[in-house]
Amino acid sequence: MSDTNEPILKFGIPKGSLQDATIALLEKAGWKIRQYHRNYFPDVNDKELKISMCRAQEMSRYVSDGTLDLGLTGKDWIQENESDVHVVSDLIYSKVSNRTASWVLAVAGDSPYQRPEDLAGKKISTELVGCTKRYFENAGIPVEVEYSWGATEAKVVEGLCDGIVEVTETGTTIKAHGLRIIAELMQTNTRMIANKEAMADPWKKKKIDQINMLLTGALDAESLVGLKMNVPGDKMDDIMDELPSANSPTIAHLHNSDWLSVEIVVAQSIVRDLIPKLHAKGAQAIIEFTLNKVI
Repeated sequence: MSDTNEPILKFGIPKGSLQDATIALLEKAGWKIRQYHRNYFPDVNDKELKISMCRAQEMSRYVSDGTLDLGLTGKDWIQENESDVHVVSDLIYSKVSNRTASWVLAVAGDSPYQRPEDLAGKKISTELVGCTKRYFENAGIPVEVEYSWGATEAKVVEGLCDGIVEVTETGTTIKAHGLRIIAELMQTNTRMIANKEAMADPWKKKKIDQINMLLTGALDAESLVGLKMNVPGDKMDDIMDELPSANSPTIAHLHNSDWLSVEIVVAQSIVRDLIPKLHAKGAQAIIEFTLNKVI
């Protein structure tokens, strides 16, 4: 156990849908977290960190009031809680989603409602109560907004409300319930947020910047791979014609040889077509390798 006089950064990890992806990302970045059953304070291999698990919906409140110095949550819950926090960065969890999620207003597919204005005087069910109220108030549309404890889509079908505000990535689940989207309230993605007083503390800010840099580097690496190959010296110009122009390869001469060793980082999405082209141009011993972090 660390000395109580040593500085500690209190870092909140979201429970629920992002929990496993966050822990996996932290491990790629260098922090191994050991969880225990029904324990909200897992161990981490960093004496300067104290990890707490809490729901994404509550995270911004805890960061804002200083209970936590740093946390990961959605832009939607920051706005829902109207939290006064410092946004360190946006983080897109590619293993969970490669697109931004949206909060949308949906109604029954056979209902007469076509626009938000058509719901004047009606009941809206949602988990995002504060943002929904503000949306309709700003639009000058009087509605009754009630909190939904779950199974929100089913409430329209059962006639318990006239419309819902729900989060979606593709709209597939909403359509599967026989609902129709008539408006988008907001887009959201995962954000790293910090307590403003923590950001004013030099030690804590340095630690937060370190975590942000390594997590962002680990995320960036998920869409990239490294390629290493041997190339005859007289074929190098042909090989360069095939390599992405935005990237500059590392080139070294092989010992006592006219051959060159070439190494480059490229987007994983192009490798399937790139490797055959490189081989056809004379590259040999082509190795593809995964990356943990790209800083």
